[in-house]
Amino acid sequence: MSVYLLAIESSCDDTSVAVLHNNEVLSNIVCNQSIHEQYGGVVPELASRDHLKNIIPAIDTALNQANVKLNQLNAIAVTRGPGLIGSLLVGLSAAKSLSLALSIPLIEVNHIQAHLLAHFIKDVHHQTLQFPFLGLIVSGGHTQILAVKDYFEYELLGETLDDAAGEALDKGAKILGLGFPGGPIIDNLSQKGNDKAFAFPKAKVKALHFSFSGIKTSLLYLIQNETKLNPNFIKENLNNLCASYQSTIVEMLIDGLNEAIDKTNIRKIAIAGGVSANSKLRSELQKLSKEKNVEIFTLPLKYCTDNAAMIGIAGYFKYLQKQFSELDIMPITRWEGFNNN
Repeated sequence: MSVYLLAIESSCDDTSVAVLHNNEVLSNIVCNQSIHEQYGGVVPELASRDHLKNIIPAIDTALNQANVKLNQLNAIAVTRGPGLIGSLLVGLSAAKSLSLALSIPLIEVNHIQAHLLAHFIKDVHHQTLQFPFLGLIVSGGHTQILAVKDYFEYELLGETLDDAAGEALDKGAKILGLGFPGGPIIDNLSQKGNDKAFAFPKAKVKALHFSFSGIKTSLLYLIQNETKLNPNFIKENLNNLCASYQSTIVEMLIDGLNEAIDKTNIRKIAIAGGVSANSKLRSELQKLSKEKNVEIFTLPLKYCTDNAAMIGIAGYFKYLQKQFSELDIMPITRWEGFNNN
């Protein structure tokens, strides 16, 4: 079967459009929004306005790069949620319009599910990653460990009870007076620092779950107390602060994976989401691989952060199963479960 599919991702502040032929990515356009940097975080209203500006040019560019015409498309895949409602509405409206105008199926995709399914894009490692495997999703909005039994069959083993790992990194960067997004900045500065210089607490919560709000508060109190004594405390200790803070967050993620391996005895782990690009996490995963005799699957950096190619691969597998959506579907800002959706 030959399937040409156009995919749209607009769940937060990146407008992305991809064209796939079966499981092969022909183009993957990502339009970043720099306007949020001055605010230290994503401003939903500004994000939706920029999506409106970017969506049509992104669709046009993706089709041209793929050398695919509109009349060749077999389906339109789009992020239905979770995400910011205004951002989701822009992508969903564009997808519905194309589906209606071209008389081809509309396929709704769960953004979090798509992060994991990016591992099945052609030329990543779809031939070696076999079910079942453990999936660790780490992003700015989500931190979850799942037992993945098939493309659309999952068991949630654990998740964050408050902040996500990426959110904790971004908020930590904001406390330290760094830019946005803060995770990559902390990662870069950490490479010049001592990750044992400062001790941060690891929250004790029920097995396989996470809590990152405490470490963020601990960093805030440390900075408040130390800068009273030394106004140059952050500047003099920035690399060590970043390294210690990041290392503790990564330790919590690795601890969770260790418990999941022991509980399930699953020996394959696939990592997805923006934080999966973090260099400290990747190095600790390699240590875990040797210690636990497990296989670790990471994604190329271009598929770690939000992108439409991951929406497209999820849409492709749904197309094969004829999981099509009605044109009256609405965005889902919080998508609690996604088995068979």
